[in-house]
Amino acid sequence: MSRIPVYSVDNAPQEARDQLEALRAQFGKVLNIHGEMAHSPVVLAAYSGIQDAIARHGTFDQATQEAIALAVGNTNDCDYCQSAHTQGALAAGWSEQDTAAIRAGGIDANPKLTVLLDVARAIARDGGEVDERTWSRAREAGWSDVELTELFTHVIVNVFTNYFNHFAHTDLDLPAASGLGG
Repeated sequence: MSRIPVYSVDNAPQEARDQLEALRAQFGKVLNIHGEMAHSPVVLAAYSGIQDAIARHGTFDQATQEAIALAVGNTNDCDYCQSAHTQGALAAGWSEQDTAAIRAGGIDANPKLTVLLDVARAIARDGGEVDERTWSRAREAGWSDVELTELFTHVIVNVFTNYFNHFAHTDLDLPAASGLGG
């Protein structure tokens, strides 16, 4: 059970209402995580600010972004984010089988992406540290300094939401990803 009540747009603090309304428009409803974040406008603004920066300046396509989110969510054992990003990954063109493979470690048919996800997992798992072998494999696979630097931001926004869900005990308000308890 959630530790933090979920606000709607109507009963959220005034400072959070515009951002919460924008998230409702983007996702079709106020997700529990967003309604919980609205208790502190700084939390909601920090999350929205990183998401806005990625939307404006990011170079990864939606399928890659969702794969990163699935890998990080799995690394951090966040059922909420794995479920949410499974839905996003399906919408971005991944199959249900692909999403399970990404969560489990990667896609055999896409070794370049798998190497990127290895870097993402290392960042999330090891406090930002990436060993030289993993870094070198990413560079050899063709990932640039620009892309690897951008990856850091994608990992951080997902760690932010993973940890927030653990902190708040966010209740799942969307379909559970296959193989997860929900």
